[in-house]
Amino acid sequence: MTKWVYSFGNGRAEGRADMKNLLGGKGANLAEMSNIGINVPAGFTITTEVCTHYYANDRSYPDELARQVKEALASVEAIMRCQFGDAENPLLVSVRSGARASMPGMMDTVLNLGLNDQTVQGLIKRSGDARFAYDSYRRFIQMYSDVVLGVEHYHFDHLLEILKEDRGLTLDTELSADDWKVMVERFKARVLEETGTPFPEDPEEQLWGAIGAVFRSWMNQRAITYRKLHHIPEEWGTAVSVQAMVFGNMGDDCATGVCFSRDPSTGENVFYGEYLVNAQGEDVVAGIRTPQQISLAGKTKNKSTLPAMEEVMPDLYRELVSIRDTLEAHYRDMQDMEFTIQGGRLWMLQTRVGKRTAAAALRIAVEMAQEGVITANEAVLRVDPEALNQLLHPTLDPKAERIVLTRGLPASPGAASGRVVFSASTAEDWVQNGEKVVLVRTETSPEDIGGMHVSQGILTTRGGMTSHAAVVARGMGTPCVAGAGEIRVHEADRVFTVRGTTVREGDLITLDGATGEVMLGAVPTVQPELTGDFGTLMGWADDRRTMKVRANAETPEDAETARRFGCEGIGLCRTEHMFFDPRRIIAMRRMILAEDETGRRAALADLLPYQRKDFIDLFTIMTGLPVTIRLLDPPLHEFLPHTDNEIAEVAQVAGVDVGTVRDRAAKLAENNPMLGHRGCRLGVTYPEIYEMQARAIFEAAVHVGRESGNAPVPEIMIPLVCTKRELDLMKAAVDNVAQAVFAETGTTLDYTVGTMIELPRAALQAGSIAESARFFSFGTNDLTQTTLGISRDDAAAFLETYQAKGIFKRDPFATLDADGVGELVRLAAERGRATRPDLKLGICGEHGGDPDSIAFCQGAGLDYVSCSPYRVPIARLAAAQAALRAGTA
Repeated sequence: MTKWVYSFGNGRAEGRADMKNLLGGKGANLAEMSNIGINVPAGFTITTEVCTHYYANDRSYPDELARQVKEALASVEAIMRCQFGDAENPLLVSVRSGARASMPGMMDTVLNLGLNDQTVQGLIKRSGDARFAYDSYRRFIQMYSDVVLGVEHYHFDHLLEILKEDRGLTLDTELSADDWKVMVERFKARVLEETGTPFPEDPEEQLWGAIGAVFRSWMNQRAITYRKLHHIPEEWGTAVSVQAMVFGNMGDDCATGVCFSRDPSTGENVFYGEYLVNAQGEDVVAGIRTPQQISLAGKTKNKSTLPAMEEVMPDLYRELVSIRDTLEAHYRDMQDMEFTIQGGRLWMLQTRVGKRTAAAALRIAVEMAQEGVITANEAVLRVDPEALNQLLHPTLDPKAERIVLTRGLPASPGAASGRVVFSASTAEDWVQNGEKVVLVRTETSPEDIGGMHVSQGILTTRGGMTSHAAVVARGMGTPCVAGAGEIRVHEADRVFTVRGTTVREGDLITLDGATGEVMLGAVPTVQPELTGDFGTLMGWADDRRTMKVRANAETPEDAETARRFGCEGIGLCRTEHMFFDPRRIIAMRRMILAEDETGRRAALADLLPYQRKDFIDLFTIMTGLPVTIRLLDPPLHEFLPHTDNEIAEVAQVAGVDVGTVRDRAAKLAENNPMLGHRGCRLGVTYPEIYEMQARAIFEAAVHVGRESGNAPVPEIMIPLVCTKRELDLMKAAVDNVAQAVFAETGTTLDYTVGTMIELPRAALQAGSIAESARFFSFGTNDLTQTTLGISRDDAAAFLETYQAKGIFKRDPFATLDADGVGELVRLAAERGRATRPDLKLGICGEHGGDPDSIAFCQGAGLDYVSCSPYRVPIARLAAAQAALRAGTA
């Protein structure tokens, strides 16, 4: 018989931390905490396999589930000494989601479940506080109705605001027991009005309604969006944890809070967190009330005037510190914990590996390795390569003038400038139109996930360092300032006001997520310094990786950036980009318009000095490192003008009439230029083009060798080859130019000629092609297009649907299709090296900067990957992780 339910509590549990795939992160960690003796409210977890069964069987449950849930609930009743649905001494429970990968706020939760008109009286007797009991009841109705019955929370918020206005009150805390009792009746009436059915009074019906809602929330839009952003497979499903309620809002000896064993923004080894006295957990993360710091150090750092837990509840604070130390030592990683204090007793509700910024991840990994808690190998594996994006981009220039509007909490570091928008949907619309935006909200909610993802920064007026906005922003690496309480957002007017200044939608603002400052206008930035913990970790990574990391670069700026980020050469210099400069494009167009070879060579002679200077710059910047130069690849029509004014200008400069330009453009136009007259086909048809480029390369290499005393070794790459004969023709042309330049200059130097493997036929014929090629560079952008028959420029119309239906797990242009395209890469590598054992193999498509694709390259035996300059550190770390996981480091 399949076990669908696992119980925990009273120092025992049926599950363990290593059962995360079955119990989800929340359920596995609740079981683990119970096993190691930490005080956890009793409960049980319904496994992720039930979720899989639920969706595979028309949203129905396994036959044995109801019985197993009943037995597990009886165990909770025995441990907690109260009865579910009992009018005298009721057990109330929370029902929460828990996927194996943390998805904060993306799925649904129901608290205080089990309350009805009878059990609320039992809660009054047990607590001695009618106000608390009716407040808990109205919270339950509101949450259950929203999550399970589909009655959105604004209905209840509106009713609450009306009551407060009628009573002349401002805060929820000012409402009396009778007020909350009135709210309960009004809330139930609204449910009946909206659904046509009374609010359910039967606790068992409530329980199964909540369980079903949590399973359904696995497929809600915000969860789908989050999974897509974080590459979490749909088939994983979620578990459901049902746990006895403990109450942080039962009086002044009660509290609730969220804490981290280290600072999740900076990684500093300090206990960090927030709490509220006489509150429920959602009050802390939702920003409904201003949270207080748990420690005196945190109070001082955040300039809070509210008392810290260390002051108000010193004994419980010390107990919490002890638990913090225990959990971090047990899990050997920074922990994100939730706790509740009821009647002076501390209960732990959750622990999980905490989300953190990239800077914090680096510091925590390095310091834990230096402390001997983890090994250097583990430290390298701990940091998500993609998270390094947060560190590789500019920060605010400390010397720049700043018009500071206000200051909030520094919830997620980094600098961001953009145009103010007030809704997630507006953010998405504006970004689609090319704008950079900063999302400004009173507080964010899980429904805002799409807008948060596309925004440069996030600003909220409420909420603390553990609010939804802060946690999600840190996970995304997006700068965030939270709890900027002086700001007043007027959504209807699309403005916010602060200290007498009005900022309208579309105005530019800047956020500094490291200081909490909110500034008017766009503030200049400076490049990051990649030293300290970053340098230490990257040094460890470089010691462990076996693949080299090069950069795709053709401008001095890109080359310098790549070198600063630790590249080991240029793996792809796209020469066509060099010809679009206004001073060069005219000569390029003259060459295209020329009637014969003589005319083409004359125009190319004008281009030669420019091209030579390009290569001198690159060779100089990359002194001592390889530079792979791809000869001209795109079809010639791309260089011709399109507008009437441009056509007239080109005709005048070229000394021809407008009709000639139009005729030539029409002659060169192709129905499918990606598969047309491009790449080596240009070199075969017009060898003088490749000859000019080869001359520029060799003359530049000789010049730099003489100037520096360290001659570069150019790697000349012939694109779009599909036969050995094509490569032989082009290699002969290059060799002839090399010998001519060497004779003219009296200097010789080493060079190699290779090819891009970007066509399936080239992969299949790799053994033959390797007889002439010294290296292969897999151009996986085009190899993906030609293998799958999909244009990356036009695929957006259906790729999302393909991913949703499981045809593609990932976008094949973002992560290499290992089964199809990857099979061609493996086959070409095998056949190429069978012919030439020392054949150098690399990859230079966009996949060269994708960690999953880099792991594939490691397994395929490639020598290097090449990626965009800003992804070089990401690739260095991903290559080290791939080597460690493959056991080759």
